[in-house]
Amino acid sequence: MIQSTSAPEPTTPGQTSPDAASQKIDSPAAVSSGAKLPNISPERAQAIRLVVLDIDGTIAGINNEINPVVIETVRAVQRRGIQVAIATGRMFHSALRFHQALQLNLPLMAYQGALIQDPVVGTLHRHWTLDPAKALHLLAYFEAVEFQQHLSVHAYVNDQLYVRAITPETEQYCDRTGVTATPVGDLRPLIEAQPPTKLLALSENAAHIDFLYTHLRSQYTPAELYLTKSIATFFEATNPSVNKGTAVKYVAEELLGLQPAQVMTLGDNFNDVEMLEYAGIGIAMGSAPLPVQAIADWVAPDVEQDGAAIALRHILLNQG
Repeated sequence: MIQSTSAPEPTTPGQTSPDAASQKIDSPAAVSSGAKLPNISPERAQAIRLVVLDIDGTIAGINNEINPVVIETVRAVQRRGIQVAIATGRMFHSALRFHQALQLNLPLMAYQGALIQDPVVGTLHRHWTLDPAKALHLLAYFEAVEFQQHLSVHAYVNDQLYVRAITPETEQYCDRTGVTATPVGDLRPLIEAQPPTKLLALSENAAHIDFLYTHLRSQYTPAELYLTKSIATFFEATNPSVNKGTAVKYVAEELLGLQPAQVMTLGDNFNDVEMLEYAGIGIAMGSAPLPVQAIADWVAPDVEQDGAAIALRHILLNQG
C-alpha cells in the first residue's frame, strides 16, 4: 500500500494559512468576474487527501496545455500534503506529458481507468480489456452501411492506435493527442488476435454519436459493456468493470488506504460521472453537460477560465 501523507493543518473559513499566504497565486479572471463560491463545509474540505483530475476540458483546454496558474495551484495543493492524480480517457502515452507537467507520483489512470500504471517505475496495477466477441460485434455495428461513411473507428491495443483508414477525424485526433495511428484496413484480425483496451467511434456529427450512445446502451447492460461519451463527438466502449469511478476507488482505497470522503474529483463530461459520484467532493466544469453538473457538489468556471485552479484554491487552499 502507498501511504497517504499527513493531514494539512486546519484553517477556518476565510482565513489563509501561512502556507497559502507564502505561496499566494494570482486569481484567475473568473474569480474577479463574480463566479459563485462553492458551498462546501470546512470539515469536508479539510478531509481531502487525494485530488483526481480529468485532462481534456478540465485542466487542458483549446491550447492542449495546462496553464501555469493550474500547475502552480496543483503544486500548492501538494505542498499541503494532498496527493494528486490524473484519470483520463486518453491513451497512457498521450496522457504522460500531463502527468509529468504536474510532477505527479501516483499511478496514471488511462483509457477511462482500464489501464492503471505507474509511469515512473512501470508497475502495471490493472489492465482490463474488452471481450473480443463483444468488440467484434461493436465493430460490425459501426461498419453497417448507415454508419460506415460517418464514423472513424479506433482500436487500442497495447497502448497503440489502429484504424481502418486515416480520416480527417483521425488526423485531428492524432494532432491533439500526439499519437500515431496505424491504418490496417480490416480491424477484425487485430481484435481476434488480441483484445483491445478500448474502441472509439468518432464523428463530426454529434447526432450520430448520440444515436450510438442511446441505441447501444439499450442493447447492452452495464454488466456487458461500459459505454460512454467523453466529448459530444466521441463514443467509447470498454470492459464493463471499467470507469473512472472504479479506477479512483482502486487508487484511493487499495493504494492509499483512503475513504471516499477523503477524495475530491474534477471532470467535465459523461465519462467523469462515476468518479464525481464516488468522491466526497465532486466538481464539474462549467462546460459540462447539464446532467453532469446536476450530480456535482459545485460547478466551477470552464477550463478556459482556469476553473480547476479556482475550485482547488477556494475549496482546499482557502484563497479567493
